Amino acid sequence: MEYRKLGASDLLVSSVCLGTMTFGQQNTEADGHAQLDAAFGHGVNFIDTAEMYPVPARAETSGATEAIVGSWLKGQPRDKLVVATKVAGPSRGMDWIRGGPLALDQDNIRTAVEGSLRRLGTDYIDLYQIHWPARNQPMFGQWRFDPEAERSATPIPEQLVTLAELVAEGKIRYVGLSNEHPWGLMRFLQAADELGLPRVVSVQNAYNLLNRVFEQGLAEVCFREKVSLLPYSVLGFGQLTGKYLDDPAAIGRLSLFPAFGQRYDKPNVRPAVAAYADLARRHGMTPAELAIAFVAGRPFVGSVILGATSLAQLKGNLRACERRLDNQVLAEIDALHLQFTNPAP
Repeated sequence: MEYRKLGASDLLVSSVCLGTMTFGQQNTEADGHAQLDAAFGHGVNFIDTAEMYPVPARAETSGATEAIVGSWLKGQPRDKLVVATKVAGPSRGMDWIRGGPLALDQDNIRTAVEGSLRRLGTDYIDLYQIHWPARNQPMFGQWRFDPEAERSATPIPEQLVTLAELVAEGKIRYVGLSNEHPWGLMRFLQAADELGLPRVVSVQNAYNLLNRVFEQGLAEVCFREKVSLLPYSVLGFGQLTGKYLDDPAAIGRLSLFPAFGQRYDKPNVRPAVAAYADLARRHGMTPAELAIAFVAGRPFVGSVILGATSLAQLKGNLRACERRLDNQVLAEIDALHLQFTNPAP
């Protein structure tokens, strides 16, 4: 297992991060513990969760994922692990979290941190991330900015001041963002520099063969400002395994939870998936191996977030992450990207 510095932090993280959003919904506590044991045994020291998990978010299961991770952490060497979680942003119709309405003001962030610490059974969180911005911006399958959707939101400097207080208190170590755009990341970095507050060390965004939007603006920002990408959805909610090509009703997140189709059920997704699947097979790989290996080899990636619903799937994903694509395969991927540019932004 390769280990890398996360952004400009002192965190040394495995090149693979175990995503846990299925724990408590598609996976039981025993399943989750088995995955955590397997990942840790493989050298994975980085675990990502969130207060709103599992997905899809429901009042009945809210917080279950952190609780499952927390019950596993009790028997582990805490100082050998890097634990990341997230505070939910506003306007997602989940007022059961923190009693609603959700916001990113001081009271909400502090309440969220205390809840996560309690469920995780730990005294500190290594990486605390804002799950999505408070302000209006396109995300989760939206593909353009809508000025008509403007809303009031806690200013970015105020959010960062609260996070800085929590760093000073030892409750969190580093700050990260998620589902963020270049303007938002730059505003956080500007506020940190102007006010002497902690700098963001990572941004967790969707990134895969169907969605390389990160490369258009955030890649330069992250390179120049020493911020790592933590890519999620590297298989496009299963689309990039190719299983939906032959059977649109194949068991998976998209068939079990159709609401996720807003991001991955777009006109050019199917032909793009078919083209990448053909490329993979011509080079002796499964479509999933190609998709994972591509993301794992990107120079701006700090750690690839991999989730699974079975141990077999997890082990296969871990092996794929260690594969390196040659220049010929990468050139063919780029040629397909020019033909099917970001079909699922």
